[in-house]
Amino acid sequence: MRKFVSPAIVILLVAGLTVTGCASKKYVQEQVANSESVTNGKIGEVQNSVEGNQKEITALHQKDAEMQKQLDQASATAKEALDRAKKAGKLAEGTFIAEVILTDQDVKFGFDNANLSDEAKAALDAFAEKVIKKNIGAYVEIQGYTDNIGSESYNLSLGYKRAKGVMDYLASEKGFPLHRMNVTSYGEYKPIADNSTREGRAQNRRVALVLMK
Repeated sequence: MRKFVSPAIVILLVAGLTVTGCASKKYVQEQVANSESVTNGKIGEVQNSVEGNQKEITALHQKDAEMQKQLDQASATAKEALDRAKKAGKLAEGTFIAEVILTDQDVKFGFDNANLSDEAKAALDAFAEKVIKKNIGAYVEIQGYTDNIGSESYNLSLGYKRAKGVMDYLASEKGFPLHRMNVTSYGEYKPIADNSTREGRAQNRRVALVLMK
């Protein structure tokens, strides 16, 4: 006896398969779309991260270039101060910030004199104000110099007295911590002008402040 399948049943089966096929296709398309969205999101995150890293690298290069430019402009004694501070472990970054020179022409140390004049105090006030305002947190080496009149040993002592006078003033009047300062003397060595002239000797009677961090 032969079995017959109702045409209605066949139609329903075909319709069901068609609907199932459409649903499966739609599901696949949704999954693909979701996957593409996630992938695009991750790609965007990676791109943003790469761009951020590139900006940081560029900023570091610019900072290094600026620091190198400042160091190139520093005097030989400022570089020596930086080396001394590094070896003593006084610096957090090991970088040079600035060098400020106060000569007799500016601050009136005077011949054979280590006392701070009113002009010298005013110059140190301005120096301290800038350092405090910028909150640099710097380490300062204060270097004392003289002209070449007198013995080498006497001039080394005089240079030291000039530098120490500056340090004492910054500590007592401006609140600079003593452990963030150091004093040294070059005496008549390292002149910046001709000692054979009065004007040259006046320039050589000076104090240099080297800021580092």
